[in-house]
Amino acid sequence: MSLKSTNLTRFRAKIFHALSDPIRLEIIEFLRDGEKCVCEITPHLKLAQPSVSRHLKILKNVGLVKRRRKGTWHMYSMAHPEVCYVIDGLNPELVTAIRQRIIEQIA
Repeated sequence: MSLKSTNLTRFRAKIFHALSDPIRLEIIEFLRDGEKCVCEITPHLKLAQPSVSRHLKILKNVGLVKRRRKGTWHMYSMAHPEVCYVIDGLNPELVTAIRQRIIEQIA
């Protein structure tokens, strides 16, 4: 495996790690229809603002969301909406099939 390939694999792993948390997936889902202020994201998730900010920072650090200032507000939006194709690829049918396969392996 080349160094370039190794770096790409590691970066992909960082992206999937950022997406591995249900709260961060919910943030991505909420940002699908446009830019949101932290003041909108926090009540939507029913979480404390510091917790939401920590999750947003993780998503921002891997390039999935971007932030801009609007006065005293921090506005977040999808940096690359194409990542939603990856998330949507895990449709209910695929999730059910994978779950069934795991159950079969355990039994």
